Amino acid sequence: MKSIFNSLIISLISTAGVLLTSSMAAFAFAKLKFKRSGLWFALIYGTMLIPSQVLLIPMFVIFSKLHLIDTYVPLILPQVMINGYGVFLLRQFMVSIPDSYIEAAKIDGYSFFGIFWKIILPLSKSSLITLGIFTFVGNWNNFLGALIYLNSEELFTLPLMINAFRTQYYVQWGTLMAASTISVIPMFILYLFAQKQFMEGIAMSGLKG
Repeated sequence: MKSIFNSLIISLISTAGVLLTSSMAAFAFAKLKFKRSGLWFALIYGTMLIPSQVLLIPMFVIFSKLHLIDTYVPLILPQVMINGYGVFLLRQFMVSIPDSYIEAAKIDGYSFFGIFWKIILPLSKSSLITLGIFTFVGNWNNFLGALIYLNSEELFTLPLMINAFRTQYYVQWGTLMAASTISVIPMFILYLFAQKQFMEGIAMSGLKG
């Protein structure tokens, strides 16, 4: 149960953080005009081309010097600070929101934050849910990151705890299969309740094949 709670905490905090930072950046790139916005967006978009495995060693060195190894910070902070996929996904949808909505809000006296909070976010609900599902599932199933950064058993996430049922000479197949089944249940429930918004978000963000 402790590992389930640990995975849930990491997934929820990461998802909330990614939704906040990615939506703010996407709003800026989609609706605000500032110098070299295209270049900045290209740089953020370019981070999607870098395999996460390439960054493992430099990121480990940085967090080690900050004495943050064996904490949840390395599993949460990097993706919250910059998430190229999240910015791209939300921007693709926000570009399609008519500028007349923003102009009308300005006439009504809304600030940029008010426009973002009361107009852009409600209209982007489907895309936000889609990004939230992707982020939550990615963190819930994150094995490699947890394996590298976590050492204390009380901090283990569910993927690490499931892996603990496998030893060099013996595999506890019954316990392993039961734990794997339990790990799938939250994902099934999440998709069951959000599948409509998920499909709308994929279709309206220009990612359909």
